[in-house]
Amino acid sequence: MIGRHLLADLHGVEHERLADSALLDRMLLDAARASGLTPVAGPLLHQFPGGGLTGVVLLAESHIAFHTYPERGYLALDVFTCGDSDPSTALEVFRRALDPAWHTAQVIARGRAEPSSPGSGA
Repeated sequence: MIGRHLLADLHGVEHERLADSALLDRMLLDAARASGLTPVAGPLLHQFPGGGLTGVVLLAESHIAFHTYPERGYLALDVFTCGDSDPSTALEVFRRALDPAWHTAQVIARGRAEPSSPGSGA
């Protein structure tokens, strides 16, 4: 395995938090540092006319990115880490700061050397 890819959906987040570019900018670096990851570029944020934000920080180990939908109280989080780093630590930073009503998350192993079963191609 080359790394782990965490995909998380945070629901029921206050509109103001999802539109707060300073908070979310800070969270990208806080999440990287808490996870023991090394920022190499960014954070970079883009705010859309409707108030939603997209943000990313590039890491020596890969990246952390998010997309917000304030009108839906929703944030999509993407944390890809190479090596032994645990991406769930980054998720906890976002959960504590945003206080979602509920969330879902899955971690996908990336770069497996062999298929999970013979002939599956997966």
